[in-house]
Amino acid sequence: MTASIDSYGAKGTLEVGENSYEIFRLSAVPGTEKLPYALKVLAENLLRTEDGANITKDHIEAISHWDPSADPSIEIQFTPARVIMQDFTGVPCIVDLATMREAVTALGGDPEKVNPLAPAEMVIDHSVIIDVAGRADAFERNVEIEYSRNGERYQFLRWGQGAFDDFKVVPPGTGIVHQVNIEHLARTVMVRNGQAYPDTCVGTDSHTTMVNGLGVLGWGVGGIEAEAAMLGQPVSMLIPRVVGFKLSGEIKPGVTATDVVLTVTEMLRKHGVVGKFVEFYGHGVAEVPLANRATLGNMSPEFGSTAAIFPIDDETVKYLALTGRSEEQLALVEAYAKEQGLWHDADHEAEYSEYLELDLGDVVPSIAGPKRPQDRILLSEAKTAFRKDIHNYVGGEDLDDDHKSKLDENLDESFPASDPATLSFADDDAVPLHSAANGAEGRPTKPTKVMSDEKGEFVLDHGAVVIASITSCTNTSNPSVMLGAALLARNAVEKGLTSKPWVKTSMAPGSQVVTDYYDKSGMWPYLEKLGFYLVGYGCATCIGNSGPLDDAISKAINESDLTATAVLSGNRNFEGRISPDVKMNYLASPPLVIAYALAGTMDFDFEHDALGQDGEGNDVFLKDIWPSAKEIQETINSSITQEMYVKGYADVFKGDERWRGLPTPEGKTFEWAEDSTYVRKPPYFDGMPKEPTPVSDITGARVLALLGDSVTTDHISPAGNIKAGTPASQYLDANGIDKKDYNSYGSRRGNHEVMIRGTFANIRLKNELLDDVSGGYTRDFTQDGGPQAFIYDASQNYQKAGIPLVVLGGKEYGSGSSRDWAAKGTSLLGVKAVITESFERIHRSNLIGMGVVPLQFPAGESAASLKLNGTETYDIVGIEKLNDGTTPKTMQVTATKEDGSTVEFDAVVRIDTPGEADYYRNGGILQYVLRNMIG
Repeated sequence: MTASIDSYGAKGTLEVGENSYEIFRLSAVPGTEKLPYALKVLAENLLRTEDGANITKDHIEAISHWDPSADPSIEIQFTPARVIMQDFTGVPCIVDLATMREAVTALGGDPEKVNPLAPAEMVIDHSVIIDVAGRADAFERNVEIEYSRNGERYQFLRWGQGAFDDFKVVPPGTGIVHQVNIEHLARTVMVRNGQAYPDTCVGTDSHTTMVNGLGVLGWGVGGIEAEAAMLGQPVSMLIPRVVGFKLSGEIKPGVTATDVVLTVTEMLRKHGVVGKFVEFYGHGVAEVPLANRATLGNMSPEFGSTAAIFPIDDETVKYLALTGRSEEQLALVEAYAKEQGLWHDADHEAEYSEYLELDLGDVVPSIAGPKRPQDRILLSEAKTAFRKDIHNYVGGEDLDDDHKSKLDENLDESFPASDPATLSFADDDAVPLHSAANGAEGRPTKPTKVMSDEKGEFVLDHGAVVIASITSCTNTSNPSVMLGAALLARNAVEKGLTSKPWVKTSMAPGSQVVTDYYDKSGMWPYLEKLGFYLVGYGCATCIGNSGPLDDAISKAINESDLTATAVLSGNRNFEGRISPDVKMNYLASPPLVIAYALAGTMDFDFEHDALGQDGEGNDVFLKDIWPSAKEIQETINSSITQEMYVKGYADVFKGDERWRGLPTPEGKTFEWAEDSTYVRKPPYFDGMPKEPTPVSDITGARVLALLGDSVTTDHISPAGNIKAGTPASQYLDANGIDKKDYNSYGSRRGNHEVMIRGTFANIRLKNELLDDVSGGYTRDFTQDGGPQAFIYDASQNYQKAGIPLVVLGGKEYGSGSSRDWAAKGTSLLGVKAVITESFERIHRSNLIGMGVVPLQFPAGESAASLKLNGTETYDIVGIEKLNDGTTPKTMQVTATKEDGSTVEFDAVVRIDTPGEADYYRNGGILQYVLRNMIG
């Protein structure tokens, strides 16, 4: 740690009990007292790391004189206290560190210099797949399969844990990264080398923001930025606008934390918070339990903000105590926060850039879907909404055009929200569109008989819920919704209700503490009776690890082209993400996941439709089994103890016998196995000179993909299962891997050969270079006529021919998770520039980190308005100006059409900070760090 030059004389000591800590007092800097909480944290960070070069007195002054109304323009360097990773995105970080050790050696440096300079912790939580569900041995079986699939990766991570200083691994089967972070890893106030300072972090998962609920400033970054932070590189950022979100009132009975989250997500998406901080304040804050705060922080990526933070208060300290933090730590958190003006004072309102307010009493039960977390639907209108949305998924074979348009008109205009169970056509000769088999009115139906060896005989139709999963970091950390779900299950079982046989039910808690309180409250048997057996401690369904459906159900869905649905307590429901057999995905609270498992279909109105009958033949409705807020709270009070957390986390890095029994390589550099299909040495540093080669303009580039709006990193980055017949599967076949052992893309992130073959290969990606084709295809203009080809195969041909590539996109390009492979894959495919209407924050900076220039069409223009169809060749002039140490505001793009005519426009350069320009000039962030290390 470099000593601060301390221009303000802020360094002093803080006595807490018998302990003394060095701190940098914010009170030494005039103006900081009026700042929002999050900016105070950044101000302290600059004070403590001021070095006179990268971080100067001017930067500290800029933050103390922050103008809430100004647009962000001042760059600062933020040094996170620690880095947190999950295994999918973390493995490439450790692969790259291992590769850097070799590159340093090759350039004459000391390999042991390559070490995390900030504490780095990884939680292995993304690899568990729900292969087995709905039975008592599901957890054991899934863990066994996980180890057999991922042994190579886990051995590599065990090597890393021994080889690198300050790198710790939480083994598989322990919990979800963000829940382990709030329950154990987060410090709220850090202590290192006798110095106390705010705990801050960056993480290789966008939901790192969950820790914002504990007053810890942190957010998700790409693996690329995380690696740099681990190696002591500050995160370059602009001082952001801060949205003050005032909370008042209390939530009503029957309303869950999930409902609050979906409401806030919708409000903030509508308001527009991309690139901004959101900060919760006001008297309502004290009414929000810590678990609910964490749930709100968690969803920050879904509404698009960088962070969504709560300040420290009594509730923070109470939670730290509950989760087993030491008395010494509790005393420090309170004393430090009060000393630094970081303690929440509801009567002191900071200045904010923008203001929003929510009365918690206005929140009503909701779900979100069918493909975006911000598309909130009132539970009372869920059936109506489903019937409207189904037409986007069901082909015209169900209806003739005349009736389809009539149906849409009726649904749009004459479907009364108050009465979602009725629909009539205006004319008398309308053909009923329902089958007598299920009596569904007003929606296309395709009843399909299924005979399953395991599940028996039943009829499936459009809208059938085939996955109901309590999963993901958003909700499983929250006892109010987890015990709410358990009590609902108990009440359902006591009324004689059962889950429908076609629903794949699963329970994937975020930590072992959930299992402990389910045991203590006596709730497990009821959950299991409805099929919600423990399947693993990990992200599971929310990241697409939902596992296979019953063969007969999968076959029926695909052969009859049924639009099946999934309901999960997750945070992500993008197209193609949850399961290849499911087209419509809905986010819901854990109790509602169970309710939908009982209903078995999205075409269900919980107010008017009965879930079944009790023993006396009386109809049972959702309201009859919904537990009261009082009962939920009493169950929390009687079944959750501090001992559970202390015991659960006592040996958190030790792991079970499986982990401890893994044979682990030794040595400071890794011995790459030539035959490994999981972990391979990437080519980023191959032949890298000590000094960077000047950057050059792009000439004669071809378009690899022409894409529309809202293309997410899920569309770009390899995720989910590896499909037979694709370039990735061809590679695995050639390496002797059986189809059953393909595993997922996420599990193979340490192998660039698999990952580049899966980049832009999402089954739902629409490349507008082709008509009516979805998936990872393009036109290959190295061949006569530009025939259709896999994107990977075309890219290899372009690279052999020395032809650079560009990607054209629409609005919000790269939204979604912070996926480093979306940028790494783009770069390794030979893409030199991405031109879009707008970018989401993380992906834009990741592209620069991989040496790809992000450009934007002029304001108001798009590929369509400029009449670009992707068959042109592109010249981009102005890149060479970066060699002079300046970043041009625009670069000239000339697109030459096949007939020789040209389209010219000035693209806006989205290299936003001097630090990003340095990375780009070096060919990427890792090359920049490596050169600095040996320079």
